[in-house]
Amino acid sequence: MTLSEIRERAIAPALAMLPARMSSDMAEVLLLAIGLQESGLIHRHQIGGPAHGLLQFERGGGVRGVMTHPASKDHAARICVERGVEPIVAAAFDAIEFDDVLAMAFGRLLLWTDPKPLPDVQDVNGAWDLYLRVWRPGRPHRHTWDRLYAQAVREVVQ
Repeated sequence: MTLSEIRERAIAPALAMLPARMSSDMAEVLLLAIGLQESGLIHRHQIGGPAHGLLQFERGGGVRGVMTHPASKDHAARICVERGVEPIVAAAFDAIEFDDVLAMAFGRLLLWTDPKPLPDVQDVNGAWDLYLRVWRPGRPHRHTWDRLYAQAVREVVQ
């Protein structure tokens, strides 16, 4: 899928399921950039690893975090039910491998758990810091981030 298709088929429906205050250009940029960084927005199961979905969530990491954090747990449970998924960590983890809307909703909720506000769209370093802080990637690749982030910004802020 193209970035436009990801936005139309996964990100827009995911954000529509969440409170309006969670929707912004920056939220879309981050979801695209993190997806590009984590999976190329292609792989729904981590190559050689345990993560699932286009945003590469781990069961005991992002999925559990979104489903237990006070700022996101009620939204996560509601969205699971709306997507026909039992609102428990194991079921959500299995579902995000194939349900891109659920994966993007969980991605936005994970960003929502960060106490700091989203950085400005043009703040590539602030976006990188947020990604490290919230996703906590095992092997971060800073050398690819700027290019992928710029690609996401071009898609959203045309």
